[in-house]
Amino acid sequence: MPHSSIQVIDRMVALLDAVASQPGSVMLKDLAKITQLHPSTTFRILSALCEHGLIERTPNGQYQLGVKLLQLSSRVQGRLDLRREAQPILEWLRDEINETVNLIVREGDEVVYLDRYPPSRMMRVEQTIGGHIPLHVTAVGKLFLAECGLSACLDYAQRTGLAPRTPHSITNPDTLWRTVEQALQQGYALDDQEAELGVGCIGTPVRDCNGRMMAGISVSAPIERRNTQWIPLIKQAGATLSARLGYSTSEQPAHPTVPTQPTQDL
Repeated sequence: MPHSSIQVIDRMVALLDAVASQPGSVMLKDLAKITQLHPSTTFRILSALCEHGLIERTPNGQYQLGVKLLQLSSRVQGRLDLRREAQPILEWLRDEINETVNLIVREGDEVVYLDRYPPSRMMRVEQTIGGHIPLHVTAVGKLFLAECGLSACLDYAQRTGLAPRTPHSITNPDTLWRTVEQALQQGYALDDQEAELGVGCIGTPVRDCNGRMMAGISVSAPIERRNTQWIPLIKQAGATLSARLGYSTSEQPAHPTVPTQPTQDL
């Protein structure tokens, strides 16, 4: 955990993190053990946090996060801008891979390219910001379909007819579901020349504070250059942006060079 020059604030944050790490309310002695603080110090800081509503003490004497944190988090969520939060992370990913990186959202039965970060190389994949493409032919679109479950995926297939964009597009509903289900389990999806001949993509989800997939990150490259060794970097970019948007999971991988603070301007 980072340390500041103010010890009591470091201890307060350590206790908040300790309470948040537990599935339910937690006893004082356990919090003291987790934070390696003396029980009397732990009690004094917890009491102050309770006074301000950041921590609540249950009737049986245990501690849990307070409602004040929910109020504060709702204010933060209201100020978050997806494109602004994504910018430094996607620029980092582009520089690491040197291929086009896309920020994508869902709109009905299609994905929309919200932002694009092209590399410096001359031969690259060009995606149009604002462009619409059917869900089933894109990497991120497959992840959106998987999120909705089998019934919704099959409804999409019936509604759209799974019209192909290239000879490689998936046109069979059962094949589509098997593909998107596997993609959800592995945390990434592929587009094997399904939207455009000669182009391959790798996509990963971006989640909000409730765990809902709200966007996706993809890397587009000429199919002969697409490299599955990029997958850990792409997934880390998705995890980092998700964390910036309030999503929390103990399984998030760590990468010290991924930027976690947004730039001031788009």
